[in-house]
Amino acid sequence: MKLLEGQVRIPSGCAISAVISREGRRQTGEKIAQSMVPMHDRSNGLGGGFAGYGIYPEYRDFYAFHMFFDDNTIRSDCERFLKESFEIVKAELIPTRKTPAITDEPLIWRYFLTPLRSTLASVQLDEREFVVRTVMKINVEMKGAYVFSSGKNMGAFKAVGYPEDVGHFYKLDEYEGYAWTAHGRYPTNTPGWWGGAHPFALLDYSIVHNGEISSYDANRRYIEMFGYKCTLQTDTEVITYIMDHLIRCRGLTAEEAASVIAAPFWSTIEKKDDGEKKKLTYLRTIFSSLLITGPFSIVFGFEGGIMALNDRLKLRSMVVGEKNDMVYISSEESAIRVMEPDAENIYAPAGGEPVIVRVRNGKF
Repeated sequence: MKLLEGQVRIPSGCAISAVISREGRRQTGEKIAQSMVPMHDRSNGLGGGFAGYGIYPEYRDFYAFHMFFDDNTIRSDCERFLKESFEIVKAELIPTRKTPAITDEPLIWRYFLTPLRSTLASVQLDEREFVVRTVMKINVEMKGAYVFSSGKNMGAFKAVGYPEDVGHFYKLDEYEGYAWTAHGRYPTNTPGWWGGAHPFALLDYSIVHNGEISSYDANRRYIEMFGYKCTLQTDTEVITYIMDHLIRCRGLTAEEAASVIAAPFWSTIEKKDDGEKKKLTYLRTIFSSLLITGPFSIVFGFEGGIMALNDRLKLRSMVVGEKNDMVYISSEESAIRVMEPDAENIYAPAGGEPVIVRVRNGKF
């Protein structure tokens, strides 16, 4: 029987979820994975993933490169390249468990490493900029090798599959972190492949995203002028690079970066007091090419915090809840209730208004 309109759930595509402890208390990735189950229909099995913060305390001073390789030949070539400029303190396969729903996996490795001082002195770059350039070089020039996570004391885990299966595959129940983000993908105009699953991560920044970026070409052309390269075949990748550029390179706060990518309407700016009006006018004018248009809800992860943000018209759902020192964010309240049945202060953030939660100083 043919189903009629109203008899089929239209899920608005993609599911996002996040949790953070303001006190820096670490919890396993099991609950964040379970939170994706009631939002199963928001995904179609073409991508799922997670980012965990605080998961590598024993290697907190080293960058953790999570990498996909097509085969051992390209892995060996990439390792030789890395050893020219980095001290690698540990290299290993990322532990996984066989899961019938996850197939055709590439080689999945991680490297804990740090740039050689001699290399930094010769290229005259700070280490974070050097790491970014290394990631870009590998992802652009080394066919069959992808760095999909490169921060300190954090890591992204992603695959082609439903998110709850991806969490089981990567053994997230064996990791502990003070913050987690999650994504279930429903791609509409880009391919489903391992590198294209969310989160997208660069240094300690990560993005999970529900929606579409109609401004993608303008955003991409602008950001690629600064050395970034969009190679992962999906529009969301550009948001990660925009946030890195605004915060790390241009020195903006997370709040100011939110006022760039989801800039208030001019009519709204006109109603602000003189100081706020001047700042918002400056940000909207100087970074006009980084305004993201189209429906979106995102969770932006960074060292010591997360930020949730909707587009200005709030065309994608997002809900926030709390319990004691814990803050929960998701596309649906049902996901929050899985993580904390007694969650309180449930509310939907206004369009364009960031919800920023930081771990208390010294707690992570």
